[in-house]
Amino acid sequence: MSRVILEVDHLTKAFGGLLAVNDVSFQMYEGEILGLIGPNGAGKTTLFNLVNGVYKPTRGHVRFLGQEITGLPPYEVVKRGLARTHQIVRPLNEMTVLENVVVGACFGAENLGLEPAARVAEEVLAFVGLAEFRDTLAGKLNLAQKKRLEVARALAARPKLLLLDEVLAGLNPAEVERMLGVIRRIREQGISILMIEHIMQAIMSLSDRVVVLNFGQKLAEGRPQEVASDPRVIEAYLGDPEMAKKILEEEA
Repeated sequence: MSRVILEVDHLTKAFGGLLAVNDVSFQMYEGEILGLIGPNGAGKTTLFNLVNGVYKPTRGHVRFLGQEITGLPPYEVVKRGLARTHQIVRPLNEMTVLENVVVGACFGAENLGLEPAARVAEEVLAFVGLAEFRDTLAGKLNLAQKKRLEVARALAARPKLLLLDEVLAGLNPAEVERMLGVIRRIREQGISILMIEHIMQAIMSLSDRVVVLNFGQKLAEGRPQEVASDPRVIEAYLGDPEMAKKILEEEA
């Protein structure tokens, strides 16, 4: 068994009287892809924001590689080797694609200077298939390219754990397949991945295990087939037994 890379321990976040995340616990292991699914408003992105330090939890703990990171600001979290993308892409529009990725390298785990950061950025752009756009202003990219830029900027930070927040959302089938290839290659490099996604066939085919949230609470956890066949998950999220059957058939 690989060692634990991330521990989420009774994590809770309240916004006034609303419990956006309520007593959620799970572990993930080095080299694993862990899927995080659930209906809109289930607390998935809030959980990401707790893990990478955007929010401080009301209760509970986050441990990364055995070290407490609960409540650390995002710039400290990324230096420890945990990077993320955002559901709504956030390129630095008036900077080139290369400069966007250089920023990720400069402020990442290796804290690189400009010259080594540029070398890392070139390498990462080639990896995600954006090398030809290196000198293009980021604001000129289409959505699929901006999604890959988000991934590239996070990868340039040299993470051990990468949090992907709906990187497939809004993409056409060909673009989805291209991004899935990038994600698989990231895992082949030994980087662990925690990902939120609504395209069920994609996340079930990628993930080693899946955690399901509903109304801020953990509803289920297990291997994709176990989760897809759980009546509680079908009722709360999949909604249709035929959808669950299709997922199970594709996983078989």
